[in-house]
Amino acid sequence: MPSASVSPVSPVHLIVGDDEFLAERARKHVVRTIREHISTADGLQESELKASEITQGELLNALSPSLFAEDRVVVLTHMDQAGQDAVNLVLSAAVDPAPGTFMIVMHSGGGRSKTMVKKLEKIAVTHTAAKLKNRELTDWVRQEFRNHDVKVTPDVIHALLEGVGSETREIATAISQLVADTQGNVTVEKVREYYIGVAEVSGFDIADLACAGQVSKAVASTRRALQLGTSPVALSAALSMKVGQIARLYSTRGRINGYELAGELGMPPFIVEKTAKIARNWSGDAVSDAVILMADLDAAVKGQGGDPEFAIESAVRKVAELARR
Repeated sequence: MPSASVSPVSPVHLIVGDDEFLAERARKHVVRTIREHISTADGLQESELKASEITQGELLNALSPSLFAEDRVVVLTHMDQAGQDAVNLVLSAAVDPAPGTFMIVMHSGGGRSKTMVKKLEKIAVTHTAAKLKNRELTDWVRQEFRNHDVKVTPDVIHALLEGVGSETREIATAISQLVADTQGNVTVEKVREYYIGVAEVSGFDIADLACAGQVSKAVASTRRALQLGTSPVALSAALSMKVGQIARLYSTRGRINGYELAGELGMPPFIVEKTAKIARNWSGDAVSDAVILMADLDAAVKGQGGDPEFAIESAVRKVAELARR
C-alpha cells in the first residue's frame, strides 16, 4: 500500500471572517498551495462538508485515516454553526491530523462555536477573511491592483470605489476587467467611462447631484437612468448611502481633521473630504427630514407601496430641494 506524501504545507488551516468572497479566495489559495506541494500521482481528493449539518459519523469518517493513503483536503464550512460534539471532534483532529489529510476550517468568527477560533489559531495557519471597514478599502484596492502588476493613483481608487461600491467581490471583478481592457493603463477617465457611466452604477452621480441641490439635473439623470434599465433599488441604495454620509458628517461640524474623522466614522478620507463640502450646505432639520425620507423610500422601492420608479424620482427631487433649504 502506498504511503501518503509528506508535504511542507501545514495540514491545518483556519479561514476566519464573514466576507464570503475573501473566505472563498483564501480557500482556493490554500488548496492551490497544497496541490503544488503534494507528490502523489493521483493528485488531491477534495471534499466539502457543512459542519452544521453533517452527522457525527460522517465527520468522523471524513477526518479518519484514509484506507488507501490518498492525499486529501477536507473543507469544513459553517463551522460557526456547528454543535459542541462536532467542535470537539474537529479540535481533536486538528491537534493530530490523519496522515495525508489537510483540514480547512471555515469560521465566521462568531456564532455559538466562536470559542474554538482561539484554540484553532494556536495550532493552525490562520487566514483572515473579515469584512473590510470603509477605511481599509483604499489600501485593499491598491493592493488588488498591485496583484495585477498595476500601480494606480489615489484618484483612480476614489473613482472606482464611487462607481462600484464597497463589496469586495464586485471590486475585484471590476479591477480585473479594467486591467484587462486597458492593458494595465488604468486612468480616472477609463474608470468613469467604464463604470460611472454604466446604468447600474449611475446612481452615485445622481446622489451627488441631489445632495448638492441640483434639482433639475438630478431628476433628469434619474429619468435617464430608469430608461436605461437601472433598478430603483440600486438608485435608492446610492441615494441612501450619500444621505447617511451627510448625516454622519453633519454631527461632526466644526472638526477639520479629515483623517481623524475618517477613522472615527469608518469612511475613507477622500469620501470624508468630498462629503464634508456638501454637508456644510445642509441644515439640521433638512438632514433629519432626508434620513426619514430614505427609510420610506427603501420600503417603497421594495414593493411595499406605490410605483418604485415614481418613488425614486420623487425622493431624488425632495432630497435636492432639502439641500437648498
